[in-house]
Amino acid sequence: MALKTPDFNYIYSFNFDHHHNELCKLESRHLFDDEEKNKLLFSNIKVDPTISSFIKNRFEIIVSSENYSELIKKIKEEDIHSEEFKVEYLILDGDGTGYRERLEKLRDIGYSIEGESNYYAPAKIYSICNYQDVWYFGVLIKQNKEWQRHKKKPYSFSNSLSTDIAKTLISVASKGNKNINLLDACCGVGTVLLEACFAGFNIEGCDINWKAIRHTRQNLAHYNYTANVYLSDVKDLNKKYDAAIIDLPYNLYSYSDDLIISNIIESTAKLTTRIVIVSISDISNLINNTGFSISDSCNVGKSGKGKFARKIWVCEK
Repeated sequence: MALKTPDFNYIYSFNFDHHHNELCKLESRHLFDDEEKNKLLFSNIKVDPTISSFIKNRFEIIVSSENYSELIKKIKEEDIHSEEFKVEYLILDGDGTGYRERLEKLRDIGYSIEGESNYYAPAKIYSICNYQDVWYFGVLIKQNKEWQRHKKKPYSFSNSLSTDIAKTLISVASKGNKNINLLDACCGVGTVLLEACFAGFNIEGCDINWKAIRHTRQNLAHYNYTANVYLSDVKDLNKKYDAAIIDLPYNLYSYSDDLIISNIIESTAKLTTRIVIVSISDISNLINNTGFSISDSCNVGKSGKGKFARKIWVCEK
């Protein structure tokens, strides 16, 4: 019987609440051209887990085998030398390996690597996992959770986007490419800008509300981030961007109607060919009238009282 060999290089594990199920799948489609299933995804596409609020780990496969003893042999043949390393067991869906057996396997891996380990502050994390009777060994890259500090940013509006949604908008707009230029066309207090700066994206923002712009700049400075933020209507910008994000006005702190929404989208359309739009109502007709087509969309459920239910539209020329 022929051994199973993976046709993928990475195993991604996800974590999200039920009300973010559609949001996570939207992000997954635009980062991987595939959807996560049972909070797992197997891919040849390399994505930095830190750009997503849902990707928990990226497991980079080094060797694999259906036979555990053969796996250990392959690891030794790799002749790995590493200082300050740690070994972790990654439990995937369907793996019934018990705690004691997992510890034994971690020791096996540790003895197969040359160098000194560091459990508390490792420079590199090696990992082992089992999925559908195949053993995998590789490098585990975890999400940098420091972005969660932004949940306590100095300035916010009651209807501001959540950090989870903001990170997803960036991932979807950019498709994970950090070499492109992004625009936040109605930046508010800078929720999207904070997440983009943290993850290493190139982004600029604009808004017509002077108070919002002031708070955006103060929020960015609080975390020592740098980004161009313009007190300007998007129609007055004359730069080109690879993609844009629009969190449309909610008619609370600023007046909004269909004409205003259409003008914002049409003005942004002059600057880019890809826009990700957030709204609280069905604006599909308004989008279609601007010359853009809707390539994807999703609903974002409520996470609690006082929260908006939102719709996200991915639009392209």
